[in-house]
Amino acid sequence: MRIISSRRSLLRSASGLAGILATGRAPAFAQATPKKMQLAAVNPYPESGAVATEWFVKALTERSKGELDVSFHGGTLLTKEIDIMNAVKSGNIAMGNPGGASATLFPEMGVFLVGYLISSYDQAYKVMNGKVGDDLDKIFQEKYGIKVIYYFDYGFRHFWNAKRPIEVPKDLRGLKIRAQPSKVFADTINSLGGVAVPLGWAEVITAAQQGVIDGADLPVVNMVPLKAFEVSKYYSLTGHNYGATLIGMNLQMWNDLRPDQQKLVLDTGREAQGVVRKVTEDVDTLASAKAQLEPRGMIINEPNHGPFIDIAKAKLWPQYEAKYSGLWDQILATKV
Repeated sequence: MRIISSRRSLLRSASGLAGILATGRAPAFAQATPKKMQLAAVNPYPESGAVATEWFVKALTERSKGELDVSFHGGTLLTKEIDIMNAVKSGNIAMGNPGGASATLFPEMGVFLVGYLISSYDQAYKVMNGKVGDDLDKIFQEKYGIKVIYYFDYGFRHFWNAKRPIEVPKDLRGLKIRAQPSKVFADTINSLGGVAVPLGWAEVITAAQQGVIDGADLPVVNMVPLKAFEVSKYYSLTGHNYGATLIGMNLQMWNDLRPDQQKLVLDTGREAQGVVRKVTEDVDTLASAKAQLEPRGMIINEPNHGPFIDIAKAKLWPQYEAKYSGLWDQILATKV
């Protein structure tokens, strides 16, 4: 009788273990294997986005006590924004940053690039951390299989050129200005009076040296790393474009995380968002631009944005208001 009883106990134990495994309620020792995740971006440290990303992966690994083993690859694992986000969508890597190509990869984000629609960092942050950002997150999950971890930016874009400072919109007339290969960038430049020349960044420095273009636009944070000062004389803080980007995660990998792990990822991401915003804002000033670029031979100025905004509202905004109608109204309704 004792032998039969022991067999019954053993069978009950085996059945119970099978039930636990089938429902996913494995004991703690079975969950100890770290989840290894890679995060890829085009730019390495000390680029502003990479500063925050490097902080994010280290903090996430430490705070999860090794349950999440996250590594950052800046400019090494994959070197093109489209390749990075395709790898995230397919699940070959866990997380990635589309960099300056966010509006190409996620067309809904093109609304933020419409000249002067976003007019300040305060407005941008309220928009991205509010309902607009939440709505975009839902869209990206449904359409692209991407979960937004946090939004950030590289700062407002300003014009640089080799011919003259931009004090008023008419100073742009006749200047051949490189535009990113996306219609909204070209439309912004053309509406303000310049002549847009769409080019990939790899061609820009050579094009400026050969006179194919007179200049381009970049945030302050990129002027020295991308060596734009070598082919330009004037840098004018026009603030005409705001380019939002993001850290996105493969949706299935996100769903595979426990709720407490998901919360940890989002909470740590929000702190990383604060890190990159501070780095970017600290350099996007007239004083900082002068400190970085005047020793390299450039002349820096900051024009009154009012006349530029008036032209954008009259010539540029009507081209995009209907296209982004829902998001457009929410952005304009965001008070600062």
